[in-house]
Amino acid sequence: MEAVSHVTHRVDGDLGCWTAVEWRPAHLRGTVDRLWHFTGRAAHPRERVLPSGLIQLVIHLDARYGVVRETGIDACSALVISGQQTRPVVIQAPDVAATVLGIELTPEGAYRLLGRPLHDLAGLDVDLGDLVGSAAAQLVDRCDGAAGARACLSAAAAWIEARLEPGRLVDAPIAWIASRIRQRNGNVAIGALRAAAGFSAARLAAGFREQIGVTPKTYARIHRFRHAATRLRDGQSPIDVALEAGYYDQPHLNAEFRELSGLTPAAFAATPGYETGVNVPED
Repeated sequence: MEAVSHVTHRVDGDLGCWTAVEWRPAHLRGTVDRLWHFTGRAAHPRERVLPSGLIQLVIHLDARYGVVRETGIDACSALVISGQQTRPVVIQAPDVAATVLGIELTPEGAYRLLGRPLHDLAGLDVDLGDLVGSAAAQLVDRCDGAAGARACLSAAAAWIEARLEPGRLVDAPIAWIASRIRQRNGNVAIGALRAAAGFSAARLAAGFREQIGVTPKTYARIHRFRHAATRLRDGQSPIDVALEAGYYDQPHLNAEFRELSGLTPAAFAATPGYETGVNVPED
C-alpha cells in the first residue's frame, strides 16, 4: 500500500493567517506534480503568479479569487484551469477567508486528462466545465463532500485517476525531451535533443505545442527561469545565478526575468517569499 505523505504549512504572521496542506501522490507521479489545500486569508490582497511549466487547476470551495486585468478584475470560475503561462498573472484574494484546492498537472498529465491540444489553453484561464462537461461538477461534489483537507485531496486525486485514458499518452520522443528539459532545469541544447529524437525542427515544435502547450525553446526558458528564481530566493547573487542557470551573462538573466516575471532579479529577490513557491505577494 502506498505510503501517504502530506506536508502541512501553518502561517500566522506578516503574510497572513492560513493552513496549507500539500501532497505529491506517488501513484500519480508523472501526471500530478502536487495537490494542495489552502484555507485562510492572505495579508496581501494580490499575488503575482509566475510561469511554472505546469497546468494549474484551481477549485474554489467557497469565496473566489479574481484575475487582475488592465480593464478591471475578472472573477474566477468555481473551477478554473490555466494553460501554460509565459507572463506573470496577478490574482486578487477575496475579502474574506477562503478555502481553495489546487491541482498542479504536468503537461503530460494534462494531455491525458483533457484529451485535447494544450496549445489551445496557452495563456488562458478556462472554466473546467467547458472542457470536460458534467465531470467538472462531479469533482466539485467530491471535494465539497470531503471531511477535511486530506480527504479533499484524496477525492481530487481519485477523480483524476478515474479520468485518465490509458492509451492517451504523449509521444515517447516528446515526453523524453520534456523530461530532459526538466531534469536540466532548462539548461539544454534543444537542437541536440531534437537530433537525438530524430525529429525535424517543424515536427518537434508542432508536437510540443500540441502535447506540452508551448515550443521546446519556450518550455526550457520557463524551467530555467524557475530555477533562477529559486536560487535568488535562496540568497544567491544575480551574477552567480546567471552563470549557474546557463544564461549568457547577467544582462541576459535580467531581460528574461523581466519578460517572464515583470520584475528585475534584484526586485524579485527583495520581495517577501512564500514557503511553498516563488510567487510574489503584492499590496
